[in-house]
Amino acid sequence: MERIPILRMGSYLLVTIQVDLYDRLALTLESDLVQMVAKTNAQGVLIDISAVSIVDSFMGRIIGNIANMSRILDAQTVVVGMQPAVAITLVELGLPLNGVSTALDVEKGMALLARKIGPVAEETEDDDHRPE
Repeated sequence: MERIPILRMGSYLLVTIQVDLYDRLALTLESDLVQMVAKTNAQGVLIDISAVSIVDSFMGRIIGNIANMSRILDAQTVVVGMQPAVAITLVELGLPLNGVSTALDVEKGMALLARKIGPVAEETEDDDHRPE
């Protein structure tokens, strides 16, 4: 079964959607992402949809659901890379994506998460591996 990779970056999760989502894959992503937020205690979720060219009402609801479920689990969600046609479609479908912050690209999205939450927590090395 195909899955969308979810990368952990300190206290953030990064999801880059490289394919058009069909319903089953979107539901799998929703489930996987919410479970990963809970498992890792992530404080932020960044979803890159720059490769997505078509969004329907189902996909819009999935993005909104992910943001709402993440918020319940104490994580902020930022969607980046939305193409103008996708934004127009979401507005025309009446899906304002309440609770979802947006940014133009991944860099701006990470900066937005940092302002909302704080910087990405750095992974610390074991004290035995630090130079004296």
